[in-house]
Amino acid sequence: MTLEIELTDTLRRATAADWRTLGAITGEAFSSDPVSSWIFGNSAGMAPVFGRQARDIYLPRGICHLAGDDGATMWLLPGESNDMPLMGQFSMAWNMIRHGGFGAARRGATAGTNMARHHPEEPHAYLYTIAVRPGAQGRGIGRSLLAPMLDACDRARLPAYLENSNPRNHALYAAHGFEHVEHFEAGPGGPPLEAMWRPARA
Repeated sequence: MTLEIELTDTLRRATAADWRTLGAITGEAFSSDPVSSWIFGNSAGMAPVFGRQARDIYLPRGICHLAGDDGATMWLLPGESNDMPLMGQFSMAWNMIRHGGFGAARRGATAGTNMARHHPEEPHAYLYTIAVRPGAQGRGIGRSLLAPMLDACDRARLPAYLENSNPRNHALYAAHGFEHVEHFEAGPGGPPLEAMWRPARA
């Protein structure tokens, strides 16, 4: 599936060469995220893991956007799988164990299983991550990253879905039409994820 996405001058579509940049931005932005902090145990392993996901899944199969060096998004469209290739699985597991111990790898696997279990079956655009570096937050970058994709979804009559891992971000998503579906645990004793769904707008 293809979307007609109209980007502003401050955004660009990420290419295969940008996987480290996507990882670095996302890792820094998620360093204080409740769910990511619970999974990883610390922020050291976040950038390499998010970067590997960008390299193996969201760049070749999805749509990634960059707002300079300050913000990034990773999306998947209907029909695309988020299954990680075997070498990518090894790389992710190694980085999680190296920086957070075996517990981090177990928590990551559990969170992934729970996210898949609650993922809607209806075709939709899936926002895996939206990230803005802490020093650039509060300048509207998150809104600028969301708007072009959601406008494109509306033109294609395509719903969108995300898991909100930080309660502080609920208002941003709600302002863009995402509606609360449910809360579910990332894993035993872990913080909740909020499933949010955005119906396509006519």
